[in-house]
Amino acid sequence: MKIDSSVSAVVTGGSSGLGRASAEALAGAGAKVTIFDINEDWGQKVAAEIGATFVKVDITSEESVVAGFEAARAANGQERVLVHCAATMKGGKTLAWDREKGAYKRFSTEDYTYSAHGVLIASYRLASLSALGMASLEPLEDGERGVITLTASVAAQDAQIGQIAYGSLKAGVNGLVLPMARDLMDIGIRVNSIMPGIFATPPMLAVKDRAPAIFEGLEASVPFPKRLGRPPEFGSLVLELVRNGYFNGQNLRLDGAIRMPPK
Repeated sequence: MKIDSSVSAVVTGGSSGLGRASAEALAGAGAKVTIFDINEDWGQKVAAEIGATFVKVDITSEESVVAGFEAARAANGQERVLVHCAATMKGGKTLAWDREKGAYKRFSTEDYTYSAHGVLIASYRLASLSALGMASLEPLEDGERGVITLTASVAAQDAQIGQIAYGSLKAGVNGLVLPMARDLMDIGIRVNSIMPGIFATPPMLAVKDRAPAIFEGLEASVPFPKRLGRPPEFGSLVLELVRNGYFNGQNLRLDGAIRMPPK
């Protein structure tokens, strides 16, 4: 798909990190971008800086997401591109020793359910609602109507200790991709996911300020190049997935060849 001013894109989590890099890349290529984010202050600021539209959206709420798409489409037309980066979750081990109680504490079903709503269910919600809108578009070359890019993680394949929810649910995001791509093949909508490794997003840069030795160790753990990923590198892959019409049904690692150890 050629990216220009005729293409509308929605990016979730677009106020920072990988979402912001995706929004910047798409806007820089000429697309009309709408940022969905729960952080209104940052979202408005980033949107103003890159010439995008901002809509406050809670990805865990069907009503909020539906309203968000309505607002985005009213401003910029029906999107042909969705990049879903936003997520919310809780972390913890399946069982962790509680020293005060002298017993094991379980990662609760409630915490797992909360995480499922913030990762896997939200990914299906955003992708399926966007696809429903894309289905109304006139097809482009090869009958293409749209492109959906979900954000998984290398944790989907080698999650670490304490990532029971994160790892399994990001694996679920990868699991959405092929069946959804097949479901949507007759409509002309492609679906892929990106599995980022360790990227220099605001939470990781906070580690650099708080514990520089740990940050240096993280950089050294990447085979090559020996550094954290740069958000624009994620944005670059987002553009390629839009532009290259033969990318479909793929789960792509973007990680400097890292394979995460147990801890």
